Parts: sequence; structure tokens; C-alpha cells
Amino acid sequence: MPDENPWKLLRLSGYRAVIEPDRWVPGSYTLVVDGTPQSHVSLDDPSQLFFEYVQRMGHVIDQLRTPGEPITAIHLGAGAFTIPRYIHATRPGSRQQVIELEMDLVDLVREHLPLPKDAQIRLRHGDARETLKKLPDGLAGAADLIVVDVFSGARTPAHVTSIEFYSELAKFLAPDGIVLVNVADGPGLAFARGQGSTLQTVFGNVAALAETQILKGRRFGNVVMVASKTALPTEWMPRLLAGGPHPSVVVAGRELADWIAGAPVSTDATAIPSPPPAKTFLQFKG
Repeated sequence: MPDENPWKLLRLSGYRAVIEPDRWVPGSYTLVVDGTPQSHVSLDDPSQLFFEYVQRMGHVIDQLRTPGEPITAIHLGAGAFTIPRYIHATRPGSRQQVIELEMDLVDLVREHLPLPKDAQIRLRHGDARETLKKLPDGLAGAADLIVVDVFSGARTPAHVTSIEFYSELAKFLAPDGIVLVNVADGPGLAFARGQGSTLQTVFGNVAALAETQILKGRRFGNVVMVASKTALPTEWMPRLLAGGPHPSVVVAGRELADWIAGAPVSTDATAIPSPPPAKTFLQFKG
């Protein structure tokens, strides 16, 4: 465990990455990249999730299959491996693939926040979209869970937001598997609504989870998109609401269609990066 704040200048992006101890939660650390808190990890108890949107992802993961049952997961974006650690802690024996572009970032995390030695986590280096094409054939149609949490600094790159990208992703999803996408957006939610429209076009079944004011488009924050090729179980919705953090809202079905409000589908020709957050948001989150 780091005694001070280790940092590294990431050669690929030029961003500065630093691991900071959590002053309020002993045994916990925050990974900050280019001034943006990207991951929070409890080494003492990886089943404890800190950021609100990550907690919402954890609630969805808890609903998959039988609780505690191993799953097959693909993660696009490593960060500090918060969700892979969570799955290993709550579903021992799970098989996980993690794709990350910034190997300097991975080296920093693995040196100072080491992964459990018995975790079946395979790391693959490269661009998320390009590396998908290099995954083993045996993973086609086999992933119970795919997590898309790709950021360059504080923004999601455009090429991992399009219908073409999600169509490639869908090839790896089990028939009843789940895709979780972390979407960061601000007032108006034009980007998030477009992602909802795009995911619905590819997968057919989508729900959005967020803090109430964020989903109403009144302030910047994270919206968790849940997508599947099969209908999302209706009993999930009250469970996800009850799980918090509060206040929260889950939008699906007709409500989701109204929320999307005809937002255009993102294509490779029209895709744009997610909007940058306001400085006040970064200061609050950190």
C-alpha cells in the first residue's frame, strides 16, 4: 500500500496520474488522472464501492444470474480495476478480460494497488475498439457482462460511442447478458440521450440509472446505461431503486422513450466525445 502519493506521467496521453489515499476511509485510495478522480478502491474490502455511478453498476451486477455465482465479464477501461475487484470479491471464480490503452496507468495501479493473486483477470493492452477484434473466438456470445467505462482524461472518446462500435460489442454478449455503460453528461443531456438511442437501436432493451437531478438534465454527472438483447427483468427496477444511492431514478420502457425524445443515433460519421465536466464538478467529486 502506498505511503505517499505515487504518480506517473502517462506517455501516451501526456496526462498525470496519481494515487491518493482516502482521508476518510482507511485502506482506500483514489486514482486521479488529469485532475479527474477516475477510480476509488478499498484494498481492505473491494466489495465496498464509493462513487455513486459505480455503486449503481454494482447493484446491476448483483442481479445477474444467481448471487455469488461466477460470471464471464469483459471490461473496456481498467482505471484502478474497481469493478473487476468487486466481481472477484462477490463472485469468486469469475473469468474477466480487461482492455486498457494506457499501460503506464496499469503499471502504476498494479505496483501500488496490487490485484488479488487468485483473481482470474486477464489484461489486454490496446485501444478498446481495436482490441475487441483480437479477443478469443471462444468469448463470442459468452460474456454475461460487458462494462464500457472508457475515458481519456475526463471525456469518453467518440469512437467508442457509435452504433458501429456497439454492434461489434454485441457479438460478445451472451443472449441474456448485460452491457453497462458509464455516460458522463451535463445540462440538457444531449450526449446521454443520444447514447440511449444508440444502445436501444443495437440491443433493443435499455434502462438508465442516475441521481434524480442528473437524469433531469439539471447538472453534470454520470448516467449508467443498462442494455440487453432480452427484456430486462421487471423486478430489477424496484431493487435498483432501493439499492441507492439516493435520491435516484430508473427509467425504462415508455419512460425511456420519452426521455430519449428522438435523440439521433450516434454513428462513426457523427460521433463526438462526451462533453467536458465543469471545474466545479471535478472539485466536488475529488
